[in-house]
Amino acid sequence: MKSVEAVDGRLYLQKARKLVDELIEKYLPPGDSEPKALHEAMRYSVMAGGKRIRPILSLAAYEYCNGDPDAAPATIYPAMAALEMVHTYSLIHDDLPCMDDDDLRRGRPTCHRKFGEALAVLAGDALHVVAFRLMARTGCNEAVIELADAVGTSGMLGGQVADIEAEGRPASRDEVIRIHTRKTGALMRGAVRIGALLAGAEPATLARLTAYGEKIGLAFQIIDDILDIEGDREILGKQVGSDSKKRKATYPGAVGLETARREAAALVDAALEALNDHEDNILKYIARFIGQRES
Repeated sequence: MKSVEAVDGRLYLQKARKLVDELIEKYLPPGDSEPKALHEAMRYSVMAGGKRIRPILSLAAYEYCNGDPDAAPATIYPAMAALEMVHTYSLIHDDLPCMDDDDLRRGRPTCHRKFGEALAVLAGDALHVVAFRLMARTGCNEAVIELADAVGTSGMLGGQVADIEAEGRPASRDEVIRIHTRKTGALMRGAVRIGALLAGAEPATLARLTAYGEKIGLAFQIIDDILDIEGDREILGKQVGSDSKKRKATYPGAVGLETARREAAALVDAALEALNDHEDNILKYIARFIGQRES
């Protein structure tokens, strides 16, 4: 395996975020092209910033598996943009009045507050379409299927339905895990696997990376639940306390805040162990970053 921790982790994330922004700018329709209102809404949402953690995970997995740098522009680069567009589309729809009815996302008005509900729905749909077109450009059918599985009824969409159905009633730890594993974890797991698949990873390596992706995906959402209780709105860029107001199924709600903290930390440790790699690398850094994040 290729160790890339020789590069400072913070610098790696900074450069990778810049790369993601450049790729999104490259692949998005220009804002002044027709239909202008739709393209403006798409760009408004996807260019609003964020951690870009899903495309960065995919890139780190690609490099971990010794993916060919010369092939990156035709493979992992469009895949990275696709992953961020899918994530953004899910946020646009998640923020809608018929879902979570949120006013802020990444420190500014949500897409439907800025452009209206109809255009927000269409902007999310359009990002979804562009994302799959980009993933198809990689020439890897397995990557396209992986993204479809991560988004579909057994993944993110199924998790969203389960999340809605659990609102307003007590939820057990196991039920919350099932919700989080699909709603948030599936796309993070898929991002890691897509990077590995595009690099031509061996089955044993893919299995280890899959386990890693599953652990950090669940840890990420547990920490998100914790931050909704005790996070800083200015740092988060969105309202805090919304989960409890909406009586949503959360990990702290099921097991308590302290247990949620312990189990999130244990999942990060399990992700590091799943790699079964004595060398430090960027994937390990990202797992620790997720465990310590404040936004």
